[in-house]
Order: sequence, then structure tokens, then C-alpha cells
Amino acid sequence: MAEHLASIFGTEKDRVNCPFYFKIGACRHGDRCSRLHTKPTISPTLVLSNMYQRPDMMTPGVDPQGQPLDPKKIQSHFEDFYEDMFQELSKYGDIQCLNICDNLADHMVGNVYIQFREEDQAMNALQNLMGRSYEGRPIIADFSPVTDFREATCRQYEENVCNRGGYCNFMHLKKISRELRQQLFRRVGGMAGVEAEATALLAVIMTSAVVVPGEEWKKQESEGKKKQESVRESSAERRAKIELWNKEREEADSAIDNSSKIDDVNRGHQRNDSPSNVKKPNPSEEENGNYDF
Repeated sequence: MAEHLASIFGTEKDRVNCPFYFKIGACRHGDRCSRLHTKPTISPTLVLSNMYQRPDMMTPGVDPQGQPLDPKKIQSHFEDFYEDMFQELSKYGDIQCLNICDNLADHMVGNVYIQFREEDQAMNALQNLMGRSYEGRPIIADFSPVTDFREATCRQYEENVCNRGGYCNFMHLKKISRELRQQLFRRVGGMAGVEAEATALLAVIMTSAVVVPGEEWKKQESEGKKKQESVRESSAERRAKIELWNKEREEADSAIDNSSKIDDVNRGHQRNDSPSNVKKPNPSEEENGNYDF
């Protein structure tokens, strides 16, 4: 029973724990959810709830005064906020990833997720964020159960085909420019930046066809063995053995011929020296082998 409960924990089959909270760290039902939202006591991931305030929160692409906003300005505003968060949070540990939701639903709008390399680094960051504020708004930080953002992210959003828009229940993670990512992770993140790039490269490798090094080595080893076998087949030693076999065969054939000639001569002598009245063997005796030459 315990194994069964462990196998379905955090899935749709789990009637006790909320799968959305387990995967995403947030649920649209909030405290009214019929399933449990079990907050972790320790985790490498922190969530800063409703931290990012979009300039077009009321209506996408439009400011609070109803004026249209340039998408470049919206992106610039977001990247300024991202850089502020990264530089501050990197003081407490090595950041593996920093994700900010682009969703519009109340339980996910502006949520900031920070995953550190170690759990004690996340604990250090949480302790230092307690009681602080950003632009006059208090920071609401807590441990998050999210550890695998691939399970929490909306794949349709990444392909620009999500029909739920900003009210999707999976994470719509807003992207920063490649230049800013390289700048932050290389300058501030140190080894964390290297690992983040390695993680991104690994994700690309996992979704593409690659040659497995072990299989390539096996192929080379097999080809090497074939080459060695071909060398042995054409070596001087092999040719010498063939010559020896031919010579032995010729000598054996020659010995058989000489033996046949000697037998013929002996038979001729016996016929000449034997008296004429020697009884010839009868055919039946020849068949039975009861005679001597």
C-alpha cells in the first residue's frame, strides 16, 4: 500500500495531494482546493509570489492609462527587473535557474522561481529576504516543491500555440535575450553560469539524434579487429604455412607414386621366378582375401 501511494504521489491519481501544487507550486483554487498543498520544509527552489509587476498588467500591450505600449519597452522593463533579481539573489548562492511567470491568473502572475545548487543556499536566501521589500512592496518568499521546470512549463506556450493565453495553469516563462543571459551567468554566476549553459546544451542533445560515444568506440574496435584479421591472413607466416602444406602434399603424392612403382616391379619378379605349375588362386579365394602375392 505504501509503495502504491508513493508511486501516485503528486499525480492525477493522488486524491489527497494536489498535483498542480506539486508540479507548479501554485494552484488556482488556493486554500479552497479539495486536496492538500503540502509545503516543503526545505528545497533548493524558492518562490517569490506576485513579485514581478508587468507594465501592462491590466490589459496586455496597454498601459494603465489605456495607451499602447511598445513591445521593446515591455521587454526592456522585464530584463531590468530580471537583472535586479539575479544580482541580488546570486549573493546567497549559486543560481541554477531564475524563471519568471508571464501568466495573468492571480495565483501565478509575476511569480519568480529561483533554483539554487544547494538547499542550504536557498535557506540562506530565504532568511535574508524575510521582512524586505522591493519598490515599496513586501517580498513574500517561501520554499517551492518545484524542482523540474520541464514538467511545470507549458510546452504549447514555448511553441506559441497555447490557446489558453495568460490564464493557462502551466508556467508561461518569460524569456530574456541571449546576450543578457550570457552576461549575467558569466559575470555574476561563475560556475553556476557554466552549469546553466551545460544544462541547456544537455536539453538540446536530449531532443536531437546524436552518436553515442560508446557505440562509436565499439565500431572502431570492430573495424580494428577486422583489419588485424586481414593482416594475419596475408602475412609471411601464413604464406609459409601454405607453402609447407603444398610441399608436404607433393611429397606425400610422390611417396605414393614410388610405392606403386616398387609394387609393380616386385610383382613382375615374382611372376618370372615362380614355376609354371604354381596353382593360381581361385576367384572365390581372391574375393575372400585368402591368398598371398
